[in-house]
Amino acid sequence: MRALLLAGGIGSRLRPLTETIPKCLVPVHGRPLLDYWLDLLFGAGIERALLNTHWLAPQVREHVGRSPWAARIDLVHEDQLLGTGGTVLANREWFLGEPFLVAHADNLTDFDVKAFIEAHEARPPACKISMLAFRTDDPSSCGILELDSRGIVVAFHEKQQTPPGNLANGAVYIFEPEVVGWIASLGKPVVDLSTEVIPAYLHRILSVETQGYHRDIGNLESLRRAHSEFKEG
Repeated sequence: MRALLLAGGIGSRLRPLTETIPKCLVPVHGRPLLDYWLDLLFGAGIERALLNTHWLAPQVREHVGRSPWAARIDLVHEDQLLGTGGTVLANREWFLGEPFLVAHADNLTDFDVKAFIEAHEARPPACKISMLAFRTDDPSSCGILELDSRGIVVAFHEKQQTPPGNLANGAVYIFEPEVVGWIASLGKPVVDLSTEVIPAYLHRILSVETQGYHRDIGNLESLRRAHSEFKEG
């Protein structure tokens, strides 16, 4: 399986840190977020990874070039950000018509990649997306899920003040190829997964809850907490 790592974000809520460091290279315990992702994915058998770049792209290119995984990484630059779904669409040929993993590289996680893939392969036939889920301590900052008895997403509450629960979208997905076709049917280059694709696929998304660590490093407080909470290995 191939994986797309969404790594082009500006990281405005992490300023002033991200004025000089790309969001995907923000360090936790001295290691860039991106390195955690590369070790996690390739260590679980992912064949190749594609990274989109935008903000401070030369730093990302240089870092990837020094990675021990460099031979298995492809880079694509976006002069204008295409949105999370737009990046999927723009690189549809790279996925070779096969199911693929998509992840936001600004999360810090140690989820079980192999178990996630296995859950997708065993999903109910109607489901075309599998979504990693996690329990959040800040529900209003996340997309909160409601599930049916089979673990299928039936409602999605994106960043609401009083969401119904704390099971959140972990922004890691496995897409079947037909999802890319649906994104293409929108007829526009800029598409957002959370606000456009996910709502359209309700009742066709399998939720897979991780029991490991998962945190969106979206602001300086989240980064501080990650430093105190996250234990490697």
